[in-house]
Amino acid sequence: MRIHITGASGCGTTTLGLALSERLGASHYDTDDYFWMPTDPPFEEPRPMPERLERLVEDLAGQRDWVLSGSLCGWGDPLTAQLDLVAFLLVPTGVRLARLRDREREAFGREALAPGGRMHANHVAFLEWAASYDRGGLDVRSLARHTAWLEELPCPVLRLEGERTIDEQVEAVIDRLPREACDG
Repeated sequence: MRIHITGASGCGTTTLGLALSERLGASHYDTDDYFWMPTDPPFEEPRPMPERLERLVEDLAGQRDWVLSGSLCGWGDPLTAQLDLVAFLLVPTGVRLARLRDREREAFGREALAPGGRMHANHVAFLEWAASYDRGGLDVRSLARHTAWLEELPCPVLRLEGERTIDEQVEAVIDRLPREACDG
């Protein structure tokens, strides 16, 4: 089984990816680990496209079953032929932004994110970027770009819209997997 979980930042791709990998006994990978160079603070410098793709392809090689969370859109197209299923998560913007605020407070602390804090400007810019997902064009990570990309995929696409529990999402993905992927 080779499953890709994608959607906007804050929609829960990593959470669902981890839960699915545990349930299915599959390896889990996250595109952020390949897309971004390690920096402090994180997510400051994208890794060059050929390098990120090479690293991901190398890690997936030889893995029979895997779950990949995040976004391949715009750089991971050589991997789409390997996918058995793509689950696209679509969660209301307000819910996503609340999750992102909570995640950043947990990771960096309230003081770092508050006005005057060392991460304040990054935090504000990140939330503005995440909020623009619904209205962005094809040139940025957006609903429009994801929708166009999903339409071109050679595998089934499962749209999971709205707020659902992780257990509900896991069951929906498992129910949609091609039987031969489950039996293989």
